Amino acid sequence: MPLTPTADLLAAAVRDGRGVGAFNVVQLEHAHALAAAAEHAGRAVVLQISENCVRYHGSLAPLLAATLAVAAGSSAPVAVHLDHVVSPGLVDEALGSGIGSVMFDASALPYAENVARTREVAARCRAAGVAVEAELGEVGGKDGVHAPGARTDPAEAAAFAAATGVDALAVAVGSSHAMRTRDAALDFELVAALRAAVPVPLVLHGASGIADADLTRAVRAGLVKVNISTHLNAAFTAAARAALAADPELVDPRRYLGPARDAVAEEAARLLDLLDAVPAAALPATGPPGAPGRATPGA
Repeated sequence: MPLTPTADLLAAAVRDGRGVGAFNVVQLEHAHALAAAAEHAGRAVVLQISENCVRYHGSLAPLLAATLAVAAGSSAPVAVHLDHVVSPGLVDEALGSGIGSVMFDASALPYAENVARTREVAARCRAAGVAVEAELGEVGGKDGVHAPGARTDPAEAAAFAAATGVDALAVAVGSSHAMRTRDAALDFELVAALRAAVPVPLVLHGASGIADADLTRAVRAGLVKVNISTHLNAAFTAAARAALAADPELVDPRRYLGPARDAVAEEAARLLDLLDAVPAAALPATGPPGAPGRATPGA
């Protein structure tokens, strides 16, 4: 299936009251796992590459090319997204590659500077047909420090969206990056207020720390794109450790990365189902992916 623009996935999700899972690609196994999860669940997915991951690999091009190829080869609607970019040069490098969206993160800067830098990046991306996500109300935890106390002001968020022209906005509502426990407490009243005030889809970062029931509740409250990375990395690592522990003589990476890939695919498919928050009465009859009566993701 051709690559799906992120903006199209978000627009369909807003229309149908669904959430879109956005999961991080750290290496090729993640890309394969996440595309397989979308196919198994019969849902759309966003594959994300962060600037931190680009630094780990030493450059953007190889991992991005592989991720785009996996996405284009999937039978599910898949978008590719560049996440938490702080370098405008990296944004420019990605434009024209086939990437569907970029999250430019100037949230650590003062408000006026965040607006100015984000507006500049959004203008360049718009000219290239690439959607832009930004962040207002810094979501903590990217460096291992959890700061769930940050909150995004609805009036300021509405003004920010208007001033920058972004296509989606990540907001601080009680989550935190890199959490290994799933006990973060979201401010659902604030989510509803933001949804009422902001005219673009809202994004939840740091959703690894959100319990299953609250993920579904978050989508029903108005969050659209839901970013999950650490939780899936934990599943990946646990499966790799189990395979290595079961066979101390194991040296073939395929023998432990394969189970790790499969663990991510299984858990990501489960999460995609959780994020489909349409009330049960409104859903068509379900069946296996692609079967008659199952809603087509992104349709």
